[in-house]
Amino acid sequence: MAGSRVLSGATGVVGEVLSGKDKFKITGRTAAAVADEVLPALSSTVALLNAQDPSEARNFRTMVTVALREAAATTDGPSPAQTVMIDKIRAALGEED
Repeated sequence: MAGSRVLSGATGVVGEVLSGKDKFKITGRTAAAVADEVLPALSSTVALLNAQDPSEARNFRTMVTVALREAAATTDGPSPAQTVMIDKIRAALGEED
């Protein structure tokens, strides 16, 4: 919930990209299946934004990263499985540790 609030507050090109989220239908029924759909979509989004405006790609990566942090902060910290997924999302975004 906290992470989705961050994403819904995005403006500019990033806000436009995120407002199209209803056009992306996730069909996976398990975390692995969802990841198989979402991670490539994140990478494609970053690549598209990079081609159009690298600063907007940075904004998108930052927005998603902040959402991840907010979501993880709502508990006593992410579980080991959540940490692995966060790392996969950051890799899909092209972020480095």
